[in-house]
Amino acid sequence: MFDYNERTYIMGILNVTPDSFSDGGKFNSVDEALKHAIKMVEEGADIIDLGGESTRPGHSYVDADEELRRVIPVIKRLKEELDTPISVDTYKAKVADESLKLGVEMINDVWGLRKDKDMASVIAKHNAHVCIMHNQDDTEYDKDIMESIKEFLLESINIAIEAGIDKNKIVLDPGIGFGKTYEQNLEVLKRLGELKTLGYPILLGTSRKSVIGNTLDLPAQERVEGTIATTVLGIRDGVDIVRVHDVEKNLRAAKMADAIYRR
Repeated sequence: MFDYNERTYIMGILNVTPDSFSDGGKFNSVDEALKHAIKMVEEGADIIDLGGESTRPGHSYVDADEELRRVIPVIKRLKEELDTPISVDTYKAKVADESLKLGVEMINDVWGLRKDKDMASVIAKHNAHVCIMHNQDDTEYDKDIMESIKEFLLESINIAIEAGIDKNKIVLDPGIGFGKTYEQNLEVLKRLGELKTLGYPILLGTSRKSVIGNTLDLPAQERVEGTIATTVLGIRDGVDIVRVHDVEKNLRAAKMADAIYRR
């Protein structure tokens, strides 16, 4: 889908949820979701990441049918109006299957193919791309955190390949803000380059997250500069996709970083 040697790609976040930490409830209607997606594409988004269930700490669980009710109408409109690839942020195989039937190109699984045993086979059946994210229920690690993350991701890669997912369609995400304390998030961000040893493209999702809010003591909507800092440092360390709310500003920063680091 992308030539990762060429430049950094921008994934624009589109939440159709009432309770996402930064923009919950803003794009619940199909028309508002489409309007925001078009705006992000005009600002330079290379892919739209659509989410129907918030995964913020303390979020309310949403069953597959409700998640489908939220995302399917939006997918249909996006496919009618845009040529931009769509990713669906879900860990449920049923949601992934119905979304992929409509032409969605990627599944972004925050549980790294572990939460639903059918997820990997569904993605393989549709010959789709997948973003595999590191996650866990607590913040306890029995070994070095980066070694633990790499071990988790390698196990998920094996699940993907054994299910028949094309290894060239796998992207990895270290899972900033998931199963990690503030200090652990900073440690992972400092050592992002170590993930490149796994040999897969890396997606970084830090946009407006608490690691930025806790550092700068700012609410979610005022964390764009902190996000940009992580975007640039991530690109320096080999990140290939950045998942962001503020597309235009992060794209400008990414272009500058690419000019320096991807020459």
